[in-house]
Amino acid sequence: MDTHQTTSLLVGLAAMVLLARALGVLARRLGQPAVIGEVLAGIALGPTLFHGAISDALFPGDIRPLLSALAAVGVAVFMFIVGLEWDAAMIRGSGSLAATVSFSSILLPFGAGSLLALYLMDDYGTGDKTAFMLFMGIAMSITAFPVLARILTDRRMTRTPLGVVALACASIDDVLAWSLLAGVVAISGSAGPDQWRILLAVPYLAGMLFAVRPLLQRYAARRPGLRLTPGVLASILAGLLLSGAVTEWVGLHYIFGAFLFGMVLPRTGTERLREEVHEQLGQMNGTLLLPVFFLVAGLKVDLSGLDAAGLGALALILLVAVGGKFTGAFVAARLNRMPVKQSAALATLMNTRGLTELIVLNVGLQLGFIGKDLYSLMVVMAVTTTAMAGPLLTALIGRPKLTLAPAEQQPATESVRTAA
Repeated sequence: MDTHQTTSLLVGLAAMVLLARALGVLARRLGQPAVIGEVLAGIALGPTLFHGAISDALFPGDIRPLLSALAAVGVAVFMFIVGLEWDAAMIRGSGSLAATVSFSSILLPFGAGSLLALYLMDDYGTGDKTAFMLFMGIAMSITAFPVLARILTDRRMTRTPLGVVALACASIDDVLAWSLLAGVVAISGSAGPDQWRILLAVPYLAGMLFAVRPLLQRYAARRPGLRLTPGVLASILAGLLLSGAVTEWVGLHYIFGAFLFGMVLPRTGTERLREEVHEQLGQMNGTLLLPVFFLVAGLKVDLSGLDAAGLGALALILLVAVGGKFTGAFVAARLNRMPVKQSAALATLMNTRGLTELIVLNVGLQLGFIGKDLYSLMVVMAVTTTAMAGPLLTALIGRPKLTLAPAEQQPATESVRTAA
């Protein structure tokens, strides 16, 4: 890097961090998750406004590969934190309701999204029709666990029956959606001539679950009160990056390796360590690296040429995304005898997509499953479905309480606040 590139990179990063922070705070004051403002900050600096003049001035073409590299690290850390938050105990404690709602809220939008892909094939399809259809189904099925958790935390609902079920459903949705996406990546042949490496994903998964996880559990059991020392932090960072590198090398995406490493870290006896990971690693990532990801994602969004046909496609995408997810979750909840308002509130929460959807869309764009035109419309869908959750919840169950009950002083999902 020469002096000009270094200066451009640092100035551009400073502008992005400040704009993302400002719009994030504004979004929170308007009752929205901060991620809404942060995504809009990335789009505002992209080609949608002023034909890309702002992005060209702040981020010349020669520094954009550097931004993509920083964004990749930010996404890897974020996926690690999501994996760290995933807890099977939430699923066991919610009975069959969470499993039923999760499967229904995945299958219905997946099927509807695949059918929509057939309709959009002529205008937005890519070379691999099967991958296009499957990916569209997955993109319609996403629920953003961190954003949902943040909404529940802000509304003092994490300890309520509805909040517990919603978190359990979202956690199951996370694993199902990532598994489906991994399957699509595996069968698409995106690894090229080294596609045989995908077979190594199975022994790697088994090794992480049945060898690495027990070793880490024994290590944590011998060290009660484990703290986040510089050595431990370095080990965690190296582990998540190496795990991401392995899954990228075998032909999956690095997000799966980072997510898996978060899942295998011990849950028992490491509560203080996990809290410190969120405080130190999560805050830094959410303040610097994730805004870079929002910028990189926003640079690919171009709505300046949106015409009547594009608006029609966007309307269909929103109808399928919202209708499929809501209907699947609502019907399953009612079949489990959940009250109507509670069922509707749960279905509304399951419609939040947020940053998780953006990560999935970027994977699809990177691997050629979708093109830039459809990517731009899908980003609008992700923002819209996330923004509508708060107002709809207020209409269904009222405004959040202003005081905390004693049992809610330290909600279990408070640690995801920096990721949402």
